Amino acid sequence: MPKSGIIAGWMAGLGLLVAGFALRAQPLQGIAFYDVDRLYDTVASPFGRDRQFLPHGEMRWTGERYRRKVAQTAAAIDSLGLPLVALYGVENEAVVRDVAAACTGDYVYLFRTTDSYSGLDFALLYFGDRFFPDRVDAGHFWMTVAGELRGAGRVCLLLSASDRYIEYKIDAQRRRYPAERLLVAGRTAEVEPQRYGLSEPLAAARRAGRGTRRAGNKWEMRSNLLIDTAFHVSRGDVYARRWLFDASGEMPWATYTRRRYDGGPSANLPVFCYFR
Repeated sequence: MPKSGIIAGWMAGLGLLVAGFALRAQPLQGIAFYDVDRLYDTVASPFGRDRQFLPHGEMRWTGERYRRKVAQTAAAIDSLGLPLVALYGVENEAVVRDVAAACTGDYVYLFRTTDSYSGLDFALLYFGDRFFPDRVDAGHFWMTVAGELRGAGRVCLLLSASDRYIEYKIDAQRRRYPAERLLVAGRTAEVEPQRYGLSEPLAAARRAGRGTRRAGNKWEMRSNLLIDTAFHVSRGDVYARRWLFDASGEMPWATYTRRRYDGGPSANLPVFCYFR
């Protein structure tokens, strides 16, 4: 398929989707996940995990470059316009605070340090009048946020940055909190969704050849969403906008390609899902 057709096809499908939603009287719930691909600040970490991403480091990560990436990340969140937007790849709470402040949407945020090897963590941006969290846990490569989602009851968001641990975390969540409806976002390659009462809204997109990250000549669904089967999924897909792609129209517009600064928002595309 020509490169322009790839983006146009994704965007056309999304446009019809949004138009269809506008006709429905009952509002849908929505969740998105976005791997923002190494959003460090410009201040040296006491743990020394960010030496490359400093103004005098190998990547020449300046304040101007940082502010540009924060603005691009906020623009993607605002463009999604969903009540729950999970991020991975943020360095600390100061970074998340800057992103939330740059959003035009009225988002509040949750952040926890997971002590990951890279110094990168999760954050959840959400509408404070739609979601009311009361339990947050985090560890290596995972974060859970549980609370009341208006119109959907009690839910738990399980965010994953590793295929290795996610199945264990799903199983533990199901056994410990069986009454909570589960929403899983991030790396899920080792999971059999049906085994845990989950559906996979992005399965059709994967079969159609879409993905969140380009690997050679193929797309990979590096980020994924799994939704509790107690919910009815209206649609899930990769979120494609022209400004999220590079000049070729074939690759997500990365911030860096190896050590070369390209100035884009991320080497990954977001994923989203609507459910009720």
